[in-house]
Amino acid sequence: MFPTRRTYVVPLADHHELRLGERPLVMGILNVTPDSFADASPIVDSTAAIDRAIEMEEEGADILDVGGESTRPGTEPGTATEELSRVLPVVRALARRVRVPISVDTYRAEVARAVIAEGATIINDISGLRYEPQLADVAAESPVALVLMHMRGRPKAMYEEAVYADLMAEVIAELRASMTVASAAGNVAMPSRSTLKYSMVPPTSSGMRPRALICAINIRASWDMASAGRGSRPAMRRLRAMNSRLMESGDSAGSQKATP
Repeated sequence: MFPTRRTYVVPLADHHELRLGERPLVMGILNVTPDSFADASPIVDSTAAIDRAIEMEEEGADILDVGGESTRPGTEPGTATEELSRVLPVVRALARRVRVPISVDTYRAEVARAVIAEGATIINDISGLRYEPQLADVAAESPVALVLMHMRGRPKAMYEEAVYADLMAEVIAELRASMTVASAAGNVAMPSRSTLKYSMVPPTSSGMRPRALICAINIRASWDMASAGRGSRPAMRRLRAMNSRLMESGDSAGSQKATP
């Protein structure tokens, strides 16, 4: 038997919220790069990208995720200026035209700060704060959700570092390290039964209380795929154990730090 699925309510800016666990949420991926490996026909024109995003919302997307730098294996990183030139016009337009939350796939603090100012409510960091730890500070200063993914090394040589003695244990340990970095910056959110309760931290000089969601989303997604019956039984058993260990870690931290 699989454990009962937990549900969480994640508050976002502008009175938005994400309800996780009640049903699978569909994230529409919008890559505005000329070299995306995920699209047969890359979208590089801002107008076309905006139209496609609106179309995805109409088709049922719950979240729109905008990416301005390809991280396909073997690629060289671009510049923050290039990334901003691709994502800013799209985020700015979508913030006025769509109802669903806008996520931006970036690991750069500079880019995150700019897109948050234009209406993005989720920052999706593929590096888990490994590339630019200062991104944690940007998220902590804004009412946004912070998604921490797992990745070793840079795309240029990512396969060289993808060597594990114990895949599940090492991924969990590295995600916990990412969460520690985020928490140290003031991003604190611990799973607690049916909702995510935020620990209170001292206000900044401007009076804003830093907060951001910390997600180990790839672990959760892998677990959901296993729960749906995909994959081998050994893989499903390992994902179940990994999920339980990760969630127990979150519950333990929450019992120590979360305020009523």
